Amino acid sequence: MSSETQDRVQAEGVSPARILEVGLGFWASKTLLSAVEMEVFTLLAGRRLGFEELRDRVGVHPRSARDFFDALVALDFLERRDGLYSNAPATDLFLDKAKPSYVGGLLEMANARLFRFWADLTAALRTGEVQNEAKGGDTSFFAELYADPKWLGQFATAMTGASHAVNVHLATHFPWLGYSTVADIGAAQGDTVVQIVAANPGLTGYAFDLPPLAPIVENHAARCGVANCVHFVPGDFFVDDLPSADVIVMGHILHDWDLETKRMLLAKAHAALPEGGALIVYEAMIDDDRSSNAFGLLMSLNMLIETPGGFDYTPTDCAGWMRGAGFRDTRAEPLTGPDTMVVAIK
Repeated sequence: MSSETQDRVQAEGVSPARILEVGLGFWASKTLLSAVEMEVFTLLAGRRLGFEELRDRVGVHPRSARDFFDALVALDFLERRDGLYSNAPATDLFLDKAKPSYVGGLLEMANARLFRFWADLTAALRTGEVQNEAKGGDTSFFAELYADPKWLGQFATAMTGASHAVNVHLATHFPWLGYSTVADIGAAQGDTVVQIVAANPGLTGYAFDLPPLAPIVENHAARCGVANCVHFVPGDFFVDDLPSADVIVMGHILHDWDLETKRMLLAKAHAALPEGGALIVYEAMIDDDRSSNAFGLLMSLNMLIETPGGFDYTPTDCAGWMRGAGFRDTRAEPLTGPDTMVVAIK
């Protein structure tokens, strides 16, 4: 280190630590993703295992096993006491496949797909073109997705992983009293309406998505004990009218599309709602100053990787588009994690 650099470090208190942490962040990311893939946290749910038993049951080669498990300890995903490994509280709740709170579906998709596609971010930034399975082809990502039942199931589970905590929060923090029906547009596994009706007896939920999602939604609603209150509505929001309901929810949907499509979907929501009905849009919205919600900004880069025209946006952007579609009152409220909802009243 040169004397000039040493002087600046001492005078300004600067350090390369954060640069190196982010620049090599894929080390920690892939360690966690591999642990999810190998179901380490599901195996350890409710139990403590010694090193050798854990190694053998997970199927890790002896050369790397101790480093792998101890790295998960150092990253706060596992705990180790008296030579026995166990889940940390967060991984036990959210990464055990047997629990309804499991959010690992999103990480499974990240491991199987997104990790390798993000290697081409530079190409995406230079060209503005998608870098996923649709790269260089004529078939869109969503067309390929819905054509493969296994992939579609993984995607639907991933969407629940991305939205579950928000759905639970939304189910208890929105004033549902006075409304009788709610429709989720682009429902995927249907977790939004499942959580809402589960927390609000008397509400009826409608999950709107393309026909191949029907058994996935119905199975999820049945597992959560609300099959009688959740109804799948097949349809294509590019072609069909949206189902009528007192409240319409679009969660992690608008960011998939270009501005023209965003405006079209908001107009369709306005047409489907009764007077006094509410539209809820939630995303990992970018803060209005575009300087603090790094997750929202990175999600927008993910839309660059995944879609031809999608992008994330601020609450102010969303409220403006809603008013342009004919809505009157709008308000923005933080949900949980990086997500924000904008509510508009017809």
